[in-house]
Amino acid sequence: MTHQPYTPPKVWQWDAKSGGTFANINRPVAGPTHEKELPVGKHPLQLYSLATPNGMKATIMLEELLALGHGGAEYDAHLIQISDGDQFSSGFVNINPNSKIPAMMDHSVTPSLRVFESGSILLYLADKFQALIPQAIGPRTECLSWLFWQIGTGPLLGGGFGHFYAYAPEKYEYPINRYTMEVKRQLDVLDRQLAQHRFVAGDEYTIADIAIWPWYGELVNNKVYNAAEFLEVHIYKNVLRWADEIAQRPAVQRGRMVNRTWGEPHEQLHERHDAADFATKTQDKSLTQST
Repeated sequence: MTHQPYTPPKVWQWDAKSGGTFANINRPVAGPTHEKELPVGKHPLQLYSLATPNGMKATIMLEELLALGHGGAEYDAHLIQISDGDQFSSGFVNINPNSKIPAMMDHSVTPSLRVFESGSILLYLADKFQALIPQAIGPRTECLSWLFWQIGTGPLLGGGFGHFYAYAPEKYEYPINRYTMEVKRQLDVLDRQLAQHRFVAGDEYTIADIAIWPWYGELVNNKVYNAAEFLEVHIYKNVLRWADEIAQRPAVQRGRMVNRTWGEPHEQLHERHDAADFATKTQDKSLTQST
């Protein structure tokens, strides 16, 4: 293709062959593409997800709750392969009509509740277990402001910068420059906040950190988009300090593994049905390091 100016047609028409990493699953209509029931495991909380940044929010949250001693947060995590279109099955669409991961069912209540959208899952679990969210109105409001900051900025980082820098079939200067400018502004917002506080919403680790770290923590640690050098992330020293501290949390390390199908074998736990599932991965890592 040549970089010719584009004039939008009077009526847009879908071109299924437009290219891009996810072109085979993108479409302009909702609803299921095929009939398939979702599996149901033994725990009241059933998660259907993939270890994308949004998916990691849910698994990190659940592992953090379990680390705090909330046994009711035990869960089954079922793998949803978005590149294969699993999110368009009838079973998944019944839980999330928007066909995006993560989605969750809570069978501990009657009737069972569906919860979809990653921010909603975090808030639901925080309120359900009265954990990882401040209870006083002031700190709670600050926490929620940062939670929704991530929900608002995430599409600009992922669907904007991430798409045009890493996934688009061709690299174009204007969208890359536009979204790079915005992502660097967002990193500066975080850096200024973290210059004054240990964690994003204050001195307490909350769902705000759990929402933001899989995107911006992984970005500055060069785990998404391979863009750390391009973005000069070394200048965001407070974000790097925060990102490294959270990366050391055992619950974060476990949550990051769940529903992951790429990377080193010891970093992957395709499905999680019991805490003991992590033991095999610990052994795998030990074997890898000893050879």
